[in-house]
Amino acid sequence: MKNIKQGFIVFVFLFIITGVMYPMIITLIGQIAFNKQVNGSLIYNNNHIPIASELIGQPFQSPNFFWPRPSSTPDFPYNALASGGSNLGPTNTELIKRVQERIKYLRENDLKGRVPSCLVLGSGSGLDPDITPSAALAQIPRISKYTHIPKNVLTELVEKHIKKRQLGFLGSDSVNVVELNLALIGAKKQYGRR
Repeated sequence: MKNIKQGFIVFVFLFIITGVMYPMIITLIGQIAFNKQVNGSLIYNNNHIPIASELIGQPFQSPNFFWPRPSSTPDFPYNALASGGSNLGPTNTELIKRVQERIKYLRENDLKGRVPSCLVLGSGSGLDPDITPSAALAQIPRISKYTHIPKNVLTELVEKHIKKRQLGFLGSDSVNVVELNLALIGAKKQYGRR
């Protein structure tokens, strides 16, 4: 009986420390030091209503928007509940077929020159919200054609949204497609296009 009592006291003590106090302290630190990140890195519209997350891509298919990386998540693109890549290897005939179809589609939609790989290959999570600056710049002729916004204005818009490498050497420069398209909507209003 003595061992049961001691075991119960240890259980209650550990439950309070690891199940209550530790999560509360970590939550408090997160809310104070990293408020935006722990709350989903949400993007808000002018009415302060959340419309997207900086961390999860969205499928833009209209020719007058910047297009993101392809997503292979099940059920629908950028399904945050089913994160994951296609798991197709570089010699897989299905992947080769998808890449060729995507290149053909991009060529039909005014993409000239070298095709940036992130416009034809998905990310490992299938949710990547970013593309390379070269992928954003490659789409400018198409967007200019459909929106009538001058190419130099679109180039400046892309350059303003380039996020540099972390600490100057981690990762690579990137452009968040959701944030860029929100800025593009503002530019369309300025040029009288929707």
